[in-house]
Amino acid sequence: MEEENKVLEVARRTIRIEAQAITDLVDGIDSAFAKAVVHIHHSKGRVIITGIGKSAIIAQKIVATMNSTGTPAIFMHAADAIHGDLGIVQTNDVVICISKSGNTPEIKVLVPLIKNFNNKLIAITSERESFLGKEADYVLHAAIKEEACPNGLAPTTSTTVQLVIGDALAVSLLELKGFTDKDFARYHPGGALGKKLYLRVQDISEKNNKPEVQATTSLRDVIVNITENMLGMTVVTDHHQAIGIITDGDLRRMLSSGKNIDDLVARDIMSSHPKTITADSMAVQARELMEEKNISQLIAVDEKDCYAGVVHIHDLIREGIV
Repeated sequence: MEEENKVLEVARRTIRIEAQAITDLVDGIDSAFAKAVVHIHHSKGRVIITGIGKSAIIAQKIVATMNSTGTPAIFMHAADAIHGDLGIVQTNDVVICISKSGNTPEIKVLVPLIKNFNNKLIAITSERESFLGKEADYVLHAAIKEEACPNGLAPTTSTTVQLVIGDALAVSLLELKGFTDKDFARYHPGGALGKKLYLRVQDISEKNNKPEVQATTSLRDVIVNITENMLGMTVVTDHHQAIGIITDGDLRRMLSSGKNIDDLVARDIMSSHPKTITADSMAVQARELMEEKNISQLIAVDEKDCYAGVVHIHDLIREGIV
């Protein structure tokens, strides 16, 4: 119990220290930050983000965030840069260098090389008066009072603040670009948002079987058709038009009625005027219609209103639409 209490105390202290550093950061966002963002926004090149140690890991995350929000960015490890990777940097690229101290040997070698290329250099550092801070065109001050690490050694608060500054950069650029959810989906076509904005009914229905019977199909054959197609339903058609639907529920209700199934055909138990949706409709519209009508499947129809397939609620769940 004593150990658990100590763990909770340490965890809460860590969070408080880092939370306070982020709060303090608000007042540190100044004109240098605004000018850096505007310069990146108008730049014809990419954003190259570099660092070493834990700062390099933060740099990679910021690169990923920028790329996903419409700002082309590339990660360049500071140590590798001085051994050949500096060729990544092209004319018009903007370089962001992340370093808590701003005085590491690799940074001191790298910075003059970047300056020789005439690329704009943005520093994210805790030390304005460091080598990096003095050489940079714009300094984004990642000020901290203390690391959460009790020994003041492991980068904790400092990397958290670096990360937050990176997010502030990315979101500020996003706003200037007028980046929308549709733009975001273009870069995330496999994600839930991308699917909601791009996935169409036909993209789903064409993967399913296409159960179909005629109005005069015997009930025994209807049951076989539903069983074989494994969608829990079948569509009753007439000249390729969907005139009815028969679900597992319809079959159970019919069997419980005590009627002689030998005398029944599809039209006797089908639900007329089934709910349909055009195949080129968005999948999210299918979800909304299912919710509105409290049903679990829809019949997809083509531009001529002909039966084109089936979309089931389970398909939407699988695709992350629900």
